[in-house]
Amino acid sequence: MLYFDYAATTPPYDEVVDTVAEVMRTHYGNPSSLHRLGVDAEALIERARQAIAQTIGASAADILFTGSGTESNNLAIFGALRRNGNIGRHIITTAIEHASVYETFQRLEADGFRVTYLPVDETGQIRMKTLEASLSEDTALVSVMYVNNEMGRIQPVAQIGELLRSYPKALFHVDAVQAYGKLAVRPKELGIDLMSCSAHKLRGPKGTGFLYCRSGLELEPLLRGGGQERGVRSGTENVPAIVGMAKAARLADERRETFLEQTRMLRKILVQGISQIPELQINGSKHEEDMASHIVHFSYPGMKSEVVVHALEQHGVFVSSRSACSSRETVPSRVLTAMGCDREHAISGLRISYGLEHSVQDAEMLLSALKRVVMQLSGTTGQRNRRR
Repeated sequence: MLYFDYAATTPPYDEVVDTVAEVMRTHYGNPSSLHRLGVDAEALIERARQAIAQTIGASAADILFTGSGTESNNLAIFGALRRNGNIGRHIITTAIEHASVYETFQRLEADGFRVTYLPVDETGQIRMKTLEASLSEDTALVSVMYVNNEMGRIQPVAQIGELLRSYPKALFHVDAVQAYGKLAVRPKELGIDLMSCSAHKLRGPKGTGFLYCRSGLELEPLLRGGGQERGVRSGTENVPAIVGMAKAARLADERRETFLEQTRMLRKILVQGISQIPELQINGSKHEEDMASHIVHFSYPGMKSEVVVHALEQHGVFVSSRSACSSRETVPSRVLTAMGCDREHAISGLRISYGLEHSVQDAEMLLSALKRVVMQLSGTTGQRNRRR
């Protein structure tokens, strides 16, 4: 079996599985309890908080634990605007955000906020001039993802942070779910106020994430109750998952340079191989530095993506059609449509995503299976040659 759907979720490190199991067995106390078992559990959480903060050059006090990247995005956006609503009624995001951001902005638009959805170019990048022209003294929040979860396009986060220094009232939120653990993400250096991350994208456990919240910035809670996480996120903390996330984050941070070297090599092999199949078309920028090294995205115009997904599965190869949260939908990809792709391209997008564990042989086996599937779906060799 070849699993090439790491952007959807990753298999946890063996060390993470062992850590989670050990904490579940021996540190089952409620962190809010006053007795020793509770105090020990609370100490584990605080050590995990410190470990995660170190991976992004932040203070432990800046880290809020959540249940997912989606929750982190919602807490960042709703929480910031509800607590700091006097800043302004204009908010900005992009046309290609993850649904947990995009749909949150649609909700806020229905509630009376004025929303600017920044368009992207044919490679999936926003234009800085368009963002600059959209900003005003009424702008309360700008939310732009670091790496697009479907395309792998890297956005100019550093440039955005620098631009927003001239608009000190406007908060800057970044969905870094596909960037954290892969790129060197330093929110303080980048001018980021709020940054969302998730554990299961970097070989940690599912059902846990965190939100970086700049010191001094207050958020309105989404959940009311026990007052955990400094009163911002109530609910008994998932101690095993939090500790497992810290373990995965530390391992990812230690191995990041090796990860980048390996995945960049794999991306070159995959892009070159896919480009040699006439029926397929690579999406995104042609410049390597513009794209995340762990994602390759392409279209098979005239063929629905789910057909290719299931055909590859018959060969023991697992890829995805788009974001895992929307992969069961048959409508055209919102991301590809925003990039100017026609319907044939937008319903035929396929995503390959991988990690440090994948080898050159794995990539070559995927390409071999993909060639066979395209030949099967396109008809006989003679028919394919006539179409060319």
